[in-house]
Amino acid sequence: MTGKSFISKLKLKHKGNAELFPYDEAKHDAVIRCSICTGEQVAGFRSREDGSFVGVMVIQSEKDLENFKRLYRVDDVKKIY
Repeated sequence: MTGKSFISKLKLKHKGNAELFPYDEAKHDAVIRCSICTGEQVAGFRSREDGSFVGVMVIQSEKDLENFKRLYRVDDVKKIY
């Protein structure tokens, strides 16, 4: 087995077994944290209790954003800087 195919299998296995963040609409806001400097966008959840942020997905395209919304069943995603 070559190193490349072994790594590919690990990535596929990890991706298939990934668990979703336990999003609770009453406790979290769905947000995209945007970097002013680099433009990087990370979708995740901000705690309504203490404001902490947990990133779950890098957003590089509109398709990524739609996938995030579909996975977590959210319609409104606010941008924070």
